[in-house]
Amino acid sequence: MVRPCGHRLGERFKSQWMAHLCGLCLALRGDHGQFARLVTNYDGLLISVLTEAQAARPQDGRRTAGPCPLRGMRTASVARGEGARLAAAVSLVLASAKVRDHVADGDGLLARGPVAVAARRVADGWGRAGARGGAGVGFDTGILVDAVDRQLGIEALAGPGTPLLAVTEPTETATAAAFAHTAVLAGRPGNAVPLAEAGRLFGRLAHLLDAVEDRTADAATGAWNPLTATGTPLAEARRLADDALHGIRLALRDTEFTDGALAHLLLVHELGRSVDRAFGAVPRCAAHLPGPEAPVKKRGLLAGCGMFALLCCSCQMCCAEEYEGPWSGKKREGCCRNCDCDCPCDGCDGCDGCDCCCPCDGC
Repeated sequence: MVRPCGHRLGERFKSQWMAHLCGLCLALRGDHGQFARLVTNYDGLLISVLTEAQAARPQDGRRTAGPCPLRGMRTASVARGEGARLAAAVSLVLASAKVRDHVADGDGLLARGPVAVAARRVADGWGRAGARGGAGVGFDTGILVDAVDRQLGIEALAGPGTPLLAVTEPTETATAAAFAHTAVLAGRPGNAVPLAEAGRLFGRLAHLLDAVEDRTADAATGAWNPLTATGTPLAEARRLADDALHGIRLALRDTEFTDGALAHLLLVHELGRSVDRAFGAVPRCAAHLPGPEAPVKKRGLLAGCGMFALLCCSCQMCCAEEYEGPWSGKKREGCCRNCDCDCPCDGCDGCDGCDCCCPCDGC
């Protein structure tokens, strides 16, 4: 959901963001093996970012990692420690739930019995690994599993007139718990309440934006979509998204950070851009305006894993103007290409309309 552009981040924040992304990837490999690196994702690294932002000595949470093909065989300073391990545990549990959901829906190759059995084994392994990783940093991943299980039941009962927030509640609860635990890891228990609120609203946004972006494709394939199922108009979804953004901003203001610059940039500025992008409010150059929507063909687990490896090894996730998501088949942008900003300063487009202090360089 948070896909920052390298041009907006500037050198300072881009290097910090990449340190957390690489740290999450290496934590997955170190604790759970090479195959676990498949669940590396941009949103998961926010857990690592928040933990380091609250730490008394943020510099102690870094180490120099060896050369990696995805960094052009360069060494780099990467995040380490309990924040990265918590991010890894959360990513594994949620990826496990996603695979089980695809198996239950019979998506793609997963409709075939032998493939479905193999996928369930992978999902079960990731779930157990996530539980072990969570226990290692004092976090009960059962909260996440319970939220996923309740989500399925809520969706089965939802219909026209069901409040949309009733559908987003399990996701909100799961992300609230993960965000709040970063305060425990950082030794700042007083931050648990505001960060739980920030996490709750982040979970709401994740659910809303996914529903908005998938609405056309879901209608074409007959897949379940919360907006369609509850009869929620886009205007109401946008109002809820804007309220959530405002609430996250207020919650971060009440959080005591040692260095909250990157957290602010991602959870206030970049998250706001994600909302605009989902609702079609971000100006784009004519060369990259979306064409007519077509039904998206999703890949099964094994095909998606193969595509993920190809995208990583060819650096398309970072550098391509556009690529297909390995499992979803949706069009994605490389995180360092197709910048939609025209900012003249290094790493900041200003804080117009923002009632919090700007952490960016050059403003």
